[in-house]
Amino acid sequence: MSKAAPNSLDLARKVFDVEAQAILALKDRLGEPFQRAVKLITECQGKVVLTGIGKSGLIARKISATLSSTGTPSVFLHPAEGSHGDMGMVTAADLVIAISYGGETPELAAILSYITRKGIPLIAITGNISSDLAQRAAAALDVKVSREACPLGLAPTASSTATLAMGDALAMAALEAKGINADDFAQFHPGGGLGFKLARIKDLMHTGSAMPLLKVSTPVKEVLSVMSRGEVRGAAGVTDDRGDLVGIITDGDIRRKLDNAEDPLHGVAGDLMTKNPRTIDANEIAEKALFLMEQFRINMLFVTDKSAESAKKPVGYIHVQDLIRAKVR
Repeated sequence: MSKAAPNSLDLARKVFDVEAQAILALKDRLGEPFQRAVKLITECQGKVVLTGIGKSGLIARKISATLSSTGTPSVFLHPAEGSHGDMGMVTAADLVIAISYGGETPELAAILSYITRKGIPLIAITGNISSDLAQRAAAALDVKVSREACPLGLAPTASSTATLAMGDALAMAALEAKGINADDFAQFHPGGGLGFKLARIKDLMHTGSAMPLLKVSTPVKEVLSVMSRGEVRGAAGVTDDRGDLVGIITDGDIRRKLDNAEDPLHGVAGDLMTKNPRTIDANEIAEKALFLMEQFRINMLFVTDKSAESAKKPVGYIHVQDLIRAKVR
């Protein structure tokens, strides 16, 4: 056992090296065919249909999922099922991406014949740029590798990794070309941890009477009363006569007042507050609020709306506990 472990580690490192080199080698092959493929994807009026058999089919499924999650409607078509009725899912408005490392996969023949008759454009991802598959394609992407990471040189390893990377490159280029932004991305991922992190502040914040707000002129003796009410204890925002947020008072400010003042109940909120508090815009994503709270070691942020008539007027607040409950953390 003691001798096998180092050999296993050496082999694993070799696998990483071979697969990393296979991906890096793709960079020098990118050119007009890749740009043409991206153009075909972004101009597609229907959906992008991915197909392949065996390991290529598994990679095709993943690429299809990545395209769909980044704003390009996509489905996977199993070649065998396609020959038994599923070909009907491919319409004249669609685009087909066929994956075959050798480029001569017989299971793809029926699909290739069908899309040729229908005039449906084809993108090929293959390791054999002179294959029948590549010759039929409007854009053929070369993913040939110098060797597989398999010690026997047989199992698709580096080649499947290179194919996956090419698919990711296509999806990301299409995402950028379509102008997909974080807001679009959030709509594609409403559930799970990613969806929570991309939620908007306006969807999580407390508003209206729940906001602990004081006027600059509020007497100190009333400050504690306001800070003890509502859902969040221990902090309150301070506004001027126009309703703009000009400061914040926390428990720490109260303690310092009690420690240093001869008459701690004398004065007004404006004497206690920390001026120019940090805020966050209502349209920012929740993860940014968490970043600010962690960076500046604070537990809450007042929320403003940059698009409003007064960008300094508080429209709500968000507490770190809101982010924890929303599973942003």
